[in-house]
Amino acid sequence: MEREPLEDALLGRKRERDLEEIKSVRQFMEHVWEEKKKLWYLAGPAIFTSLAQYSLGAVTQIFAGHLTTLELDAVSTENMVIAGLAFGIMLGMGSALETLCGQAFGAKQLHMLGIYMQRSWVILTAMCICLLPIYLFATHILLLFHQDAEIAVLAGRFSLYMIPQLFAYGLNFPIQKFLQAQSKVMTMAVVSAVALLFHLFLSWLLIVQFKLGLVGAATSLNAAWWVVVVGQFIYVAWGYCPGAWNGFSWGAFRDLGAFARLSIASAIMMCLEFWFYMFLIVLAGNLRNAQVAVAAISICINLYGWEMMVFFGFNAAISVRISNELGAGRPRAAKFSILVVIMSSLVFGLVFFSLVLVLQDVYGVPFTNSPDVVAAVTDLAVVFSFTLLLSSVQPVLTGVAVGAGWQTLVAYINLGCYYLVGIPVGCLLAYYFDLGVKGMWSGMLTGVGLQTLVLIGVTVGTNWDKEAMEAESRIKKWGGSVDEPTNKD
Repeated sequence: MEREPLEDALLGRKRERDLEEIKSVRQFMEHVWEEKKKLWYLAGPAIFTSLAQYSLGAVTQIFAGHLTTLELDAVSTENMVIAGLAFGIMLGMGSALETLCGQAFGAKQLHMLGIYMQRSWVILTAMCICLLPIYLFATHILLLFHQDAEIAVLAGRFSLYMIPQLFAYGLNFPIQKFLQAQSKVMTMAVVSAVALLFHLFLSWLLIVQFKLGLVGAATSLNAAWWVVVVGQFIYVAWGYCPGAWNGFSWGAFRDLGAFARLSIASAIMMCLEFWFYMFLIVLAGNLRNAQVAVAAISICINLYGWEMMVFFGFNAAISVRISNELGAGRPRAAKFSILVVIMSSLVFGLVFFSLVLVLQDVYGVPFTNSPDVVAAVTDLAVVFSFTLLLSSVQPVLTGVAVGAGWQTLVAYINLGCYYLVGIPVGCLLAYYFDLGVKGMWSGMLTGVGLQTLVLIGVTVGTNWDKEAMEAESRIKKWGGSVDEPTNKD
């Protein structure tokens, strides 16, 4: 059963006073336990939702294995490059709502949540239209990057089929952030589970039974994403978000400029991070014995993607906790949430770190029959394990930044650490010192480490009382002139 906002407010204010008066280890651990319950209430369903939605594309690729190798390559290319680019931009722009909706919910300005969601729909739909040329001219874009001609042509055709998915992204992420800010994460998990099961059945029916090939794969994947969108919106429209959703409003078209700037800053922050690892694969293609290098990195990044879904759950949880607490004017609770979430996420990071080192000789075996690739994957075990360890903390710190509204600052930090330090150092080690793919990844890992240290410094040095006051002014700023929930279309 989801906690009522009023109950949260009363308990939150009492806890803010209690945190100020911690005088023993026992009191500290009691508060840690309380925070952990709040954390897992959010993180558990968020992790499942991330895994389920990440699996939609993976399921399509698995079923594409029943087709020809060329069709499998086309589906994989579209899913990773074209759809991956759109996914990163839409998710990044949608994450602006993590700040605004979370802080508005904490401040009990519930009617603004629906307005914010509708503003985000307007902005993201406009961005979908801007991204349409990438889908329409996917073949030419892939050929420009020297992709195999047959794969580029077929991936371009599949991209045309997948245009409905693009617009589903534009509607889905604002709804998710709207629900997430209210801690209605279990609803997201249930809808995602239904969509995944539906996708499994429809893919089997259309691809295996009816032999519809790429058309069947596209139909199933598009339908699954629209099941997610429609399912979540039905939940909202049927009155399960009282006060937060009051119908469509003309207020959604006001103050779009300021809202768009925060959305774009969020997208830049997120995309700079996503594209960093895409650069790793591209640069590896220029190394000696490139096929083995790319295969080894692809296996590691495949595993990295699945494991990052766990850390994204913590990212979502801390973003909600920080934005809610700051919006409610509870800076001590916000700081305590950061401490507990980092402790919890770091435990998972240490587990993944240990597993990779213990299984370094075999963890690449399920993905390839090539002894050379397995050996290359084994050689990457140490640097890969440290990547997972750092990545257990880094998404939490990014979630703190989103919850506090620091998207523009983190975008600059990502640009400097990843692209001005990580990539140049990686190229230096790989090419000048001839350390190959291991040198490339090690160098880029310095960028991740530096970014983590900088974010830790920013978080520790933050005046959270001041952040709570800025959250109040941000709510007023982006609330615009919408004061009443009765202005319906």
